[in-house]
Amino acid sequence: MRHSNGIRRAALATTAATAVAAVVTGILPGTAMAASTTTSTPPPACPASALRVSAWQAVHRPVGTGTGAAVVQFTNVSRRTCALKGHPTVAGAGNGSPAHNTPLKVTPSSRAATVTVRPHGKAWAKLTFVQVQGEADGYCVSGKDPVTYPTMVIGLPHAGKHQVALNDGVWAECDNKVSVTPVSAVKPS
Repeated sequence: MRHSNGIRRAALATTAATAVAAVVTGILPGTAMAASTTTSTPPPACPASALRVSAWQAVHRPVGTGTGAAVVQFTNVSRRTCALKGHPTVAGAGNGSPAHNTPLKVTPSSRAATVTVRPHGKAWAKLTFVQVQGEADGYCVSGKDPVTYPTMVIGLPHAGKHQVALNDGVWAECDNKVSVTPVSAVKPS
Protein backbone atom coordinates (compact mmCIF):
# COMPACT_ATOMS: atom_id res chain seq x y z
CA MET A 1 0.00 0.00 0.00
CA ARG A 2 2.78 2.44 0.74
CA HIS A 3 4.11 2.19 -2.78
CA SER A 4 0.65 2.87 -4.19
CA ASN A 5 0.13 5.95 -1.94
CA GLY A 6 3.53 7.36 -3.03
CA ILE A 7 2.50 7.13 -6.68
CA ARG A 8 -0.83 8.78 -5.93
CA ARG A 9 0.90 11.63 -4.07
CA ALA A 10 3.33 12.11 -6.96
CA ALA A 11 0.46 12.12 -9.47
CA LEU A 12 -1.48 14.66 -7.38
CA ALA A 13 1.61 16.88 -7.05
CA THR A 14 2.17 16.77 -10.81
CA THR A 15 -1.49 17.61 -11.47
CA ALA A 16 -1.35 20.52 -8.98
CA ALA A 17 1.87 21.86 -10.52
CA THR A 18 0.31 21.66 -14.00
CA ALA A 19 -2.80 23.52 -12.80
CA VAL A 20 -0.68 26.28 -11.20
CA ALA A 21 1.40 26.61 -14.39
CA ALA A 22 -1.80 26.86 -16.44
CA VAL A 23 -3.14 29.65 -14.22
CA VAL A 24 0.16 31.59 -14.27
CA THR A 25 0.79 31.30 -18.02
CA GLY A 26 -2.81 31.29 -19.20
CA ILE A 27 -2.16 28.13 -21.20
CA LEU A 28 -4.41 25.18 -20.62
CA PRO A 29 -2.84 21.72 -20.42
CA GLY A 30 -2.68 20.13 -23.84
CA THR A 31 -2.68 23.47 -25.65
CA ALA A 32 0.88 24.57 -24.85
CA MET A 33 2.15 23.59 -28.30
CA ALA A 34 -0.53 25.56 -30.14
CA ALA A 35 -0.06 28.64 -27.91
CA SER A 36 3.71 28.70 -28.28
CA THR A 37 3.64 28.58 -32.08
CA THR A 38 1.17 31.43 -32.64
CA THR A 39 2.49 34.91 -33.34
CA SER A 40 0.76 38.12 -32.45
CA THR A 41 -0.78 39.97 -35.34
CA PRO A 42 0.60 43.48 -35.82
CA PRO A 43 -1.98 46.25 -35.48
CA PRO A 44 -3.58 47.59 -38.66
CA ALA A 45 -2.30 50.76 -40.32
CA CYS A 46 -3.67 53.97 -38.83
CA PRO A 47 -6.41 55.33 -41.08
CA ALA A 48 -6.38 59.06 -41.81
CA SER A 49 -9.42 59.52 -39.58
CA ALA A 50 -7.47 58.14 -36.59
CA LEU A 51 -4.78 60.82 -36.79
CA ARG A 52 -4.53 64.43 -35.71
CA VAL A 53 -1.45 65.98 -37.32
CA SER A 54 0.35 69.08 -36.07
CA ALA A 55 3.72 70.73 -36.81
CA TRP A 56 6.14 73.27 -35.41
CA GLN A 57 9.59 74.62 -36.27
CA ALA A 58 12.35 72.29 -35.10
CA VAL A 59 14.85 73.44 -32.49
CA HIS A 60 17.76 72.16 -34.56
CA ARG A 61 17.56 73.51 -38.13
CA PRO A 62 19.86 74.88 -40.82
CA VAL A 63 21.08 78.47 -40.53
CA GLY A 64 18.82 80.91 -42.34
CA THR A 65 15.58 82.84 -42.01
CA GLY A 66 13.03 80.35 -43.37
CA THR A 67 11.41 77.40 -41.69
CA GLY A 68 14.55 75.31 -42.13
CA ALA A 69 13.20 72.25 -40.36
CA ALA A 70 9.92 71.21 -38.78
CA VAL A 71 8.73 68.43 -36.51
CA VAL A 72 5.47 66.77 -37.56
CA GLN A 73 3.49 65.00 -34.85
CA PHE A 74 0.95 62.25 -35.55
CA THR A 75 -1.45 61.67 -32.62
CA ASN A 76 -3.74 58.63 -32.54
CA VAL A 77 -7.16 60.09 -31.64
CA SER A 78 -8.98 56.79 -32.12
CA ARG A 79 -9.78 54.18 -29.47
CA ARG A 80 -7.68 51.50 -31.17
CA THR A 81 -3.98 50.82 -31.42
CA CYS A 82 -2.69 51.18 -34.95
CA ALA A 83 0.62 51.33 -36.80
CA LEU A 84 2.51 53.88 -38.89
CA LYS A 85 5.47 53.20 -41.16
CA GLY A 86 7.40 55.01 -43.81
CA HIS A 87 8.67 58.39 -44.91
CA PRO A 88 6.28 61.33 -45.29
CA THR A 89 5.41 62.83 -48.64
CA VAL A 90 5.35 66.63 -48.61
CA ALA A 91 3.54 69.13 -50.84
CA GLY A 92 3.00 72.85 -50.44
CA ALA A 93 -0.72 73.67 -50.42
CA GLY A 94 -1.01 76.57 -52.87
CA ASN A 95 -3.55 79.18 -51.72
CA GLY A 96 -4.06 76.97 -48.68
CA SER A 97 -5.75 74.31 -50.79
CA PRO A 98 -4.59 70.68 -51.12
CA ALA A 99 -6.11 70.69 -54.63
CA HIS A 100 -3.51 73.28 -55.70
CA ASN A 101 -0.51 71.60 -54.15
CA THR A 102 3.12 71.59 -55.27
CA PRO A 103 4.83 68.30 -54.45
CA LEU A 104 8.33 68.73 -53.03
CA LYS A 105 11.18 66.44 -54.01
CA VAL A 106 11.57 64.20 -50.96
CA THR A 107 14.91 62.69 -49.95
CA PRO A 108 14.35 59.99 -47.31
CA SER A 109 16.90 59.51 -44.54
CA SER A 110 17.29 56.39 -42.43
CA ARG A 111 15.41 53.14 -42.70
CA ALA A 112 11.71 52.99 -41.88
CA ALA A 113 10.38 50.74 -39.14
CA THR A 114 6.82 50.09 -37.99
CA VAL A 115 5.73 52.31 -35.09
CA THR A 116 2.84 51.07 -32.95
CA VAL A 117 0.70 53.98 -31.73
CA ARG A 118 -1.72 53.35 -28.88
CA PRO A 119 -4.80 55.54 -28.36
CA HIS A 120 -3.62 59.08 -27.49
CA GLY A 121 -0.08 57.99 -28.38
CA LYS A 122 2.21 59.95 -30.68
CA ALA A 123 4.76 59.40 -33.43
CA TRP A 124 6.95 61.97 -35.17
CA ALA A 125 8.88 62.79 -38.32
CA LYS A 126 11.29 65.63 -39.07
CA LEU A 127 11.33 67.60 -42.31
CA THR A 128 14.46 69.56 -43.24
CA PHE A 129 14.12 72.10 -46.06
CA VAL A 130 16.59 73.99 -48.22
CA GLN A 131 16.79 77.11 -46.05
CA VAL A 132 15.80 80.64 -47.08
CA GLN A 133 18.59 83.21 -46.52
CA GLY A 134 18.55 86.95 -45.82
CA GLU A 135 15.92 89.34 -44.50
CA ALA A 136 12.55 90.61 -45.74
CA ASP A 137 11.68 88.53 -48.84
CA GLY A 138 14.86 86.49 -48.50
CA TYR A 139 16.66 84.61 -51.25
CA CYS A 140 17.72 81.09 -52.21
CA VAL A 141 21.40 80.24 -52.63
CA SER A 142 20.42 78.47 -55.88
CA GLY A 143 19.13 81.76 -57.32
CA LYS A 144 15.50 80.59 -57.36
CA ASP A 145 12.82 82.53 -55.52
CA PRO A 146 11.86 81.35 -52.03
CA VAL A 147 8.37 79.97 -51.60
CA THR A 148 6.03 80.25 -48.61
CA TYR A 149 2.95 78.15 -47.94
CA PRO A 150 0.29 78.69 -45.28
CA THR A 151 -0.09 74.90 -45.08
CA MET A 152 1.64 71.74 -46.27
CA VAL A 153 0.06 68.43 -47.23
CA ILE A 154 1.86 65.69 -45.29
CA GLY A 155 1.20 62.08 -46.26
CA LEU A 156 2.20 58.72 -44.84
CA PRO A 157 1.82 55.36 -46.59
CA HIS A 158 -1.58 53.81 -45.73
CA ALA A 159 -2.35 56.69 -43.32
CA GLY A 160 -3.72 59.36 -45.64
CA LYS A 161 -2.73 62.93 -46.42
CA HIS A 162 -3.15 65.73 -43.93
CA GLN A 163 -3.21 69.50 -44.47
CA VAL A 164 -1.05 71.04 -41.74
CA ALA A 165 -0.16 74.60 -40.73
CA LEU A 166 2.87 75.37 -38.59
CA ASN A 167 1.80 76.39 -35.11
CA ASP A 168 4.54 79.06 -35.11
CA GLY A 169 4.73 80.64 -38.57
CA VAL A 170 4.43 79.78 -42.25
CA TRP A 171 6.29 77.16 -44.23
CA ALA A 172 9.15 78.88 -46.11
CA GLU A 173 11.60 76.94 -48.26
CA CYS A 174 13.85 77.00 -51.32
CA ASP A 175 14.12 74.75 -54.35
CA ASN A 176 11.03 72.61 -53.50
CA LYS A 177 13.26 70.00 -51.83
CA VAL A 178 12.95 68.40 -48.41
CA SER A 179 14.84 65.71 -46.50
CA VAL A 180 12.57 63.57 -44.29
CA THR A 181 13.10 61.12 -41.48
CA PRO A 182 10.85 58.07 -41.27
CA VAL A 183 8.02 58.22 -38.76
CA SER A 184 9.45 57.35 -35.34
CA ALA A 185 8.41 56.71 -31.76
CA VAL A 186 11.23 59.08 -30.70
CA LYS A 187 10.47 62.82 -30.79
CA PRO A 188 13.11 64.71 -32.80
CA SER A 189 14.31 68.18 -31.88
